[in-house]
Amino acid sequence: MEKEVRSKGEMQPFVAGEDGDEGGGNDLGRSVIEALRQFGSPSVPEPRGRIFTVTIIGQIEGHVQLPPQNKTTKYEHLLPQFVAAEQNPQIEGILILLNTVGGDVEAGLAIAEMVASCGKPSVALVLGGGHSIGVPIAVAANYSFIAETATMTIHPIRLNGLIIGVPQTFEYIEKMHERIVRFVTRHSRISPEKFKELMFKTGELTTDVGTNLSGPEAVEVGLIDAVGGLKDALAKLDELIRQRKGGQERQSEGGEGGAKGVTNS
Repeated sequence: MEKEVRSKGEMQPFVAGEDGDEGGGNDLGRSVIEALRQFGSPSVPEPRGRIFTVTIIGQIEGHVQLPPQNKTTKYEHLLPQFVAAEQNPQIEGILILLNTVGGDVEAGLAIAEMVASCGKPSVALVLGGGHSIGVPIAVAANYSFIAETATMTIHPIRLNGLIIGVPQTFEYIEKMHERIVRFVTRHSRISPEKFKELMFKTGELTTDVGTNLSGPEAVEVGLIDAVGGLKDALAKLDELIRQRKGGQERQSEGGEGGAKGVTNS
């Protein structure tokens, strides 16, 4: 028995399985159902495989599983993907799309370190928001963009659960702050003094300490490289890929200049 499934204005045959179950044993049927479940559309554009896209959305989940109603990004899912992208010779660049409220500090730093340590060119694009621990992830790429309407919140870390009121607790918090400050200032143009000033600023956030930066403000203080969108991010990634290829060619030819590494400008 044949049915017709409409996809983007075209009619494609849909063959039911032998047991009468629509899509039973049918790859097309299963792919359409999966696409509807994941993307709300029966067809999804096929990626060319040259650029690996990573989406970091919602709350970054760490060692504790968040409630099911929370939209999360699980760091244990992302880390193997970065390893696979690094080893895949067909992938030439990495595009990171961020719209996150932050989350677990160590999980966020682990993702940021993976981005920073990738040998292939990477570009980050902040859409909507790149708050809290999303800041280190955004600056970890070789070049970063932020949408004009997006924002980034910089604030001190928070602790959940039982807190022991001893000096060692506050020393631990200070060390965590230093880890974040060192990473962010090493991968962006902002100074440690300016970043700490924004982190501990009072009077701006009604229920917290810190600063909320708009897209142009994040660029002005040196946190993000430029204001832009998807077109700008892809164009910059193509430029970095060409630079990397040119450097590899000169190195293989034994040129005096050697390979030109991708830098965070």
